[in-house]
Amino acid sequence: MLNRVADLVIGAPKLVAGTCLLLVVAAAAYGFDAASKLSPAGYEVSGSESTAALDTLATNFDTGPANLVLLVESSDPGGITGQRASAHGLLLADGLAALPDVEDVTSYWSTGAPQLLSADRTQALITARIVAGESQVYTVTEEVREAIDDLAGDLQVSLGGSAPANLEIVEESERDLLRAELLAIPITTIIMLIVFRSVVAALLPLVVSAVAVTGTAALLKGLSEVTLVSIFALNLTTALGLGMGVDFSLFTISRWREERAAGASNDEALRTTINRAGRSVLFSGMTTAATLAGLLLFDYPLLRSLAYAGFVVVALATVGALFALPATIALLGDRVDRFQVRRRPPQPGAVEDGAWYRIARRVMARPLLTMGIVVGVLLLLGSPFLRAEFAVPDDRALPLSSESRQVADELRAGFDTSLFGAMAAVSDRPIEDDELDWYAAALSEVDGVAVVETATGVYQTGQRIGDSLDPARFESAAGAWLSIIPNLEPISLEAEQMVAEIRAIPGSGQFELGGESARLVDNKRELRSKLLPVLTWVVVVVGLLLYRSFGSVLLPIKAILLNFLSLTAAFGAIVWIFQDGRLTSILSFTPTGLTDAQTPILILCIAFGLSMDYEVFLLSRIKEEYDRTGDSERAVAVGLQKTGGIITAAAVLMAVVFLSFASGRVAFIQLVGVGLALSIIADATLVRTFLVPAFMAVAGRWNWWSPRRAHRLEKRSTLGREYL
Repeated sequence: MLNRVADLVIGAPKLVAGTCLLLVVAAAAYGFDAASKLSPAGYEVSGSESTAALDTLATNFDTGPANLVLLVESSDPGGITGQRASAHGLLLADGLAALPDVEDVTSYWSTGAPQLLSADRTQALITARIVAGESQVYTVTEEVREAIDDLAGDLQVSLGGSAPANLEIVEESERDLLRAELLAIPITTIIMLIVFRSVVAALLPLVVSAVAVTGTAALLKGLSEVTLVSIFALNLTTALGLGMGVDFSLFTISRWREERAAGASNDEALRTTINRAGRSVLFSGMTTAATLAGLLLFDYPLLRSLAYAGFVVVALATVGALFALPATIALLGDRVDRFQVRRRPPQPGAVEDGAWYRIARRVMARPLLTMGIVVGVLLLLGSPFLRAEFAVPDDRALPLSSESRQVADELRAGFDTSLFGAMAAVSDRPIEDDELDWYAAALSEVDGVAVVETATGVYQTGQRIGDSLDPARFESAAGAWLSIIPNLEPISLEAEQMVAEIRAIPGSGQFELGGESARLVDNKRELRSKLLPVLTWVVVVVGLLLYRSFGSVLLPIKAILLNFLSLTAAFGAIVWIFQDGRLTSILSFTPTGLTDAQTPILILCIAFGLSMDYEVFLLSRIKEEYDRTGDSERAVAVGLQKTGGIITAAAVLMAVVFLSFASGRVAFIQLVGVGLALSIIADATLVRTFLVPAFMAVAGRWNWWSPRRAHRLEKRSTLGREYL
């Protein structure tokens, strides 16, 4: 197969390069506005109880939890409860209710509800619900913001709630992406000039990245017409597109230069490069894409969106590296090395003189000691992960300067109940009044529940304390529901316990529980339930691909074990930094004592795939030398000598790309960037440099053992026995 690719690229480089250019231009023209088509939603688990509850609430009762909160203050001498402030507050609430797509407007002045007045009586609240679809919620939020400016009068109004918070997260993430690009591009450009040694060569990774990023953006835009695609998929597209472009270009250009230095013509060097480096690129791309495809097993739109983006961007980067990049090199020839920024370093007289060769030999002289030390260090670095407490992101992921974050903090500090955490217990069948009374009273006795309201009244600490403020809101022939207002942080361990106690109340099986705290529990349950299938997918698919690539039983097992081990340092670091609140002065985030539950899974799938990138590259060179000499230890040392510098450079460049996201202001994006960067650095240094040579020295000839039947199958492989 790769021979046919080489024939096409060498025989018609202008046709291949021109076709790739046209496709990039077409994809860019179609996908340039992809960000405006993608959704900022995607945090609900499809089919979960919390999602079903809110769907039933909207369908049967035409209502739902408030997603808008207006925090109102007054400079009037009479205070927020004075006559002047009250008049303006009622006008503001009426004006809000008159807006299209805004319903269920409730204010302190119209209800007198104590939970809508701060403890010091200086602030009051107006709550409302935007009823537009997901794609329109944020447009309506902007309209509300503009209306407030006209309606507020002498009042000082701040806008909060889940709709404004999610909008601000999207806006901040877009700014973070731009900030990351502005930071990463100059740094990576300097490093690429040093690594690639010439201006022209340093620009070639952009050929691969252009194919990958523009094509993925176009596909995501098209996909958004038929399913929900999260806007955060674009962040992953940019990071992986740049990173894979650099990796694959380094593999390809270094091999082409090596063949040219050995005296091969440009066409001969390209053919060898495509057949050998191209094989590494192909299998690296396949393993990375397959690993990311594991995210599709989650019924979690955000993770599925990232799976779409990751799978496609890696697949297109592979296509770009196999077609567009070699075609460009075929057209440029030795002009690839034009405008050199540093001369080619002097080549050693023998491979044994290389630093990486000597390191490998020293490691293999004491393999068990090396393995013990390195494994101990990685496990020690990963130990904080043992005390990880998981949650989902909330407004605290935003910076302190965010308006919706400031509103949420004011609610936490000054109000007796948590309106952000309002929950709904919903039944799709009618419930008798006495049964509803009993259930509401039982709910109000649960630790963490402040007030329960339903059509029959308002309940607190097991007692009915008054009539419902709006009984018509709860009436429907289609069923019954109760509003539950907690007095604790909705995204917290205490909230999880509260949900568990609510669902354990006798008769709760008739109700579906929805709201932020219920979503937290359901999302964590979904992540836990699919973790084993995802891990199984990753292990089986990657194992089979590596077995097909190298015809060895032991090497895939070794690669999988070491790749998981390389993740330990990153997992420990994200708990130590983000959950425990270290480095807050540098990264400017708010520690919550919790770790975003989806992040370790996302890091696992991305970093595992990228680690396989380096694994395939290294093992291919080792296998090539072993086939030539039959000397396992020498093959390991020679393979590390020929790839160590390239892997290190690729890892540094990839780490810079991911670390640039740590400069952002949305905490979970910072977390992903730091985690991926640390995982890649640990893999390229401790694992590839020390553990791989040590493990292979201990295994010896068993590294290459394969059943006789496997050898026969391998010989029939259409990919042939060609290694980098």
